[in-house]
Amino acid sequence: MVQLDKSTRIGYVSAVLCAILVGSISTASKPVLATTNPLMYGSLVYLLAALSSAPLSYKVKGLQIKARDWPLVLAISATGAILAPALFFTGLEQTTASDTAILSNSETIFTVLFALIFFKEKLGPKGYLATILVLSGVFIVTTDLQFSDHVFDIKKKGNLLIILSMALWALDNNISKIASHRIDISRLVQFKGLIGGVTLFIFALAVKIPLDITLFEIPNLLLVGLVGFGIALYLFLHSLKRIGTVRTMLIYSTGTVFGLIFAFIFLHEKIGAYQILAIGLMLLGIYLVTKESHNVEKMHQG
Repeated sequence: MVQLDKSTRIGYVSAVLCAILVGSISTASKPVLATTNPLMYGSLVYLLAALSSAPLSYKVKGLQIKARDWPLVLAISATGAILAPALFFTGLEQTTASDTAILSNSETIFTVLFALIFFKEKLGPKGYLATILVLSGVFIVTTDLQFSDHVFDIKKKGNLLIILSMALWALDNNISKIASHRIDISRLVQFKGLIGGVTLFIFALAVKIPLDITLFEIPNLLLVGLVGFGIALYLFLHSLKRIGTVRTMLIYSTGTVFGLIFAFIFLHEKIGAYQILAIGLMLLGIYLVTKESHNVEKMHQG
């Protein structure tokens, strides 16, 4: 039986919980996005995410961010909370939802590649096999092995914007791992949410996007902002800090599976044979990468 130290266990549990919360976002957001502009919705979600970290940071005195760490905070906010969502929502308006769903999974691929090539993360043979299994599962679960010929046509402006936004979020993920070791995580969530949310909100008002949230939609907005983004981001950063970018992203990518489960339960959408196959591949991949972590720890202890 695989046994990990406490910090590593917390990292894996945090990643799984984060994947569950992220998987619920699409189901919870659907009623709100039917009547609310996505850019305005995104700004409110990030502001609520910042608010969600307040109870977690009440013991932290002062800003707790050193001058040398502000470039990291600003880089994370600019890439992950301003530029990426702005490009994503703009691209979404210019391409189809099905194309966007497929291309959005490039975040995992970009994140893993950046971590291995530029941020010098290491994996053993089982880790690379796990990466292949999980990414294969992500591809199957989002395409059913059926997709239009123009999905990967980056000549389409909307598709290009989606890909660029995923690359920016992937860069954000890798920088966040560094920042999570140097800055209190609750403070990191606060400032990322505040900087991104305020900037997007001001931009939305500048282009005359109305703030048209109804009372009926507020519970869903609170759920997505406070829990789906705020707490999920807190868990995500803890996972990055404890088990690294690659392992976190492999588990994070299973949010697609949880999204299918929530859609099945609450929206009565069917789960087909391809989805079941994908779930099996992804779970096997997570098991392998967990086992590899255990073996690495034993080598270090020996």
